[in-house]
Amino acid sequence: MSDSAPALPAPVAAPRSPDGPPPPSGAAPERPSLRPAPPPTPPESAAPEDDRQLPLLEHLGELRTRLLRAVAGLAVGVVGAFFFWERIFEWLMAPVYAALPKEHPNLVFTSALEPFWVNLKISFYAGLFVAAPWVLYQLWAFVAPGLYRRERRMVWPFVSLGTVSFLGGGAFARYVVLPFAFDFLVNGFKETGLRLEPMLNMEDQLTLVLTLLVAFGVIFEMPLLLSLLARLGVVTSAGLRRYRRHAVVANTIVAAIITPTGDPFNLALMAVPMCVCYELGIVGARFMEKRRAAQAATTPESGNGSGPVQAARSGS
Repeated sequence: MSDSAPALPAPVAAPRSPDGPPPPSGAAPERPSLRPAPPPTPPESAAPEDDRQLPLLEHLGELRTRLLRAVAGLAVGVVGAFFFWERIFEWLMAPVYAALPKEHPNLVFTSALEPFWVNLKISFYAGLFVAAPWVLYQLWAFVAPGLYRRERRMVWPFVSLGTVSFLGGGAFARYVVLPFAFDFLVNGFKETGLRLEPMLNMEDQLTLVLTLLVAFGVIFEMPLLLSLLARLGVVTSAGLRRYRRHAVVANTIVAAIITPTGDPFNLALMAVPMCVCYELGIVGARFMEKRRAAQAATTPESGNGSGPVQAARSGS
C-alpha cells in the first residue's frame, strides 16, 4: 500500500470573456465551451409582416368564400331595394317630370315588360350601391394578408375619399346637370314653331339618368386616381402640368360625347368639372410626391422594422 495521496484533477479555468483581461501566465489553457452556438439571425424577409404561405387550392377556396359572401350581400341589397323601387324611380325621374309639359306630365312605356325590367334595373343598381361597403370589405379581407402595414393604412383613406367623391359627382349630376339638360332637351324646340309633343319612354330616360350619374361619379374620382398613380410612381405632377392643354382638349371631347345636349351651357357643365378635377389631381400628385420623398428620407433611420422590409421588397 502506497503512502502517497491520490492526485487531484487539474482545476478547470472559467471561460474568459472576449472583452476581459488576458489570463495570467502559467495558467491552465481554457477548454472550449460545450454550449451550442446561437442560431444565425435569418435575413429580413421581403414578404409582408402577416404574410401567410398558403397552397394554391387554399387561396382559391378563400377567394370562393369571399365571392359567395359578396354575392349574398348583393342579393340582400337587391331584395331590400325591390320594395322601394317606386320611391327611387320617382327621385331619379324628378328632373324629367319637371321638364314635361303640364298637359302630359307622365312617362310612357311601349312594352308590357318594360315596367318590370325597370323595376329589376333599379333594384339591382340600388342594391349594388347599398351592398358596396360589404363587397369592398370582402375584397379587402382577401387581399389584406398580402399587404404591408403601410399599404393597409393607405387603403381606408382612399376608399373613403373615393366613396365621397363618387357620391359628390352623382349629387352634382342629379341636382345641377340633369335639370338643365332635360329642360333643354324637352323644351328647347318650342320656339322653332314645330308641332312637337314629348312622349318620353320610362326605360330610355332611366338609362340616360343612370349613365350621367355614373359618368359624373367617375369624373369626380379623377383627383384621387391621379394622386394614387403619383403615389405609385406612374405619373408625376410635372408631367401632368406639361400635358395640361392636351387634357383640356380631351376633357372637352369626352364631355361632348357624354353630354346628351349639344348646347355650350350643358357642355360646360361637364367639361368645367373635368378640368377642375384634373387640376386637383395635379395638386394631389404633388402632395403625394412630397410625402413619398419624406418617407424615403426617413425610412433608413426608422426603427419600426419597416425600413429593411421595404428595402428588401424594392430589391427583390
